[in-house]
Amino acid sequence: MPELPDVEIFKRLVERHLLGRVVARSVVADPGSLEGATAATLQRRLKGRRLASCQRHGKVLLVGFDDAGMLAMHFGTNGSLQHLPRDADEPPYVRILFDFTEGDRLAYINPRRIGQVCVTDSAGAFIADQALGPDALDPAFDEKAFAASLANRKQVIKAVLMDQARVAGIGNIYADEILFQARLHPGLAANMLDAGMRHRLFGAMKHVLQTAIDCGAGAEDFSDRLPKGFLLPERHAGGHCPRCGTQLAIDKHGGRTSYHCPSCQPEAIG
Repeated sequence: MPELPDVEIFKRLVERHLLGRVVARSVVADPGSLEGATAATLQRRLKGRRLASCQRHGKVLLVGFDDAGMLAMHFGTNGSLQHLPRDADEPPYVRILFDFTEGDRLAYINPRRIGQVCVTDSAGAFIADQALGPDALDPAFDEKAFAASLANRKQVIKAVLMDQARVAGIGNIYADEILFQARLHPGLAANMLDAGMRHRLFGAMKHVLQTAIDCGAGAEDFSDRLPKGFLLPERHAGGHCPRCGTQLAIDKHGGRTSYHCPSCQPEAIG
């Protein structure tokens, strides 16, 4: 599932290839993938408009057009963005396609049709409407703010990390990696963490997400690029802890499948 690092890569793709380009037309192949406008309205709204801005908040990509508002792109379980140079073949499962006057295209791809593209007036309006919490990599989201997001929460820490109203951008995969790096069991109650644990968790969150971006999250060989000691390459049935070699435990926390090391991430505190 595309999480914050993957969407950051999509953002950089748009910035590198399409920022400043002018929309020639938009083609909605799947009306169910568009929210807040009809296909015809989207075409009228964007035709001749310049792609003026691109920002990310959590797992959402916000693409802005001159005097035409923004598109908030959510990628569901396996959606993606692809830049198509002139005359490139169109890939499968393109739900919405944006043609630019220079011949480039931007394809919103979503095989399982779970994500959507939402027409909105502004990034702030969308973030408020969706009740999203602060972006996990926002410099303003410091350790004090992070501690406040955990305060008095009785849920397991993994569920709190994945709560987009608390911290935007972390999903199942990166929650496991963050907790592994912080040496915390995913089933610990958030309100049971002491100051030292919260400090480790905050540092691990920032480090893991930024490292994933730097290593090119989403690429086919992404896991091979990760530093030694990351859990993700071993996050599968029969996988082993990259630290101590113990076979990983697989269970449910916060309603999601968790992979963790029973030795490095003990369930009992103390």
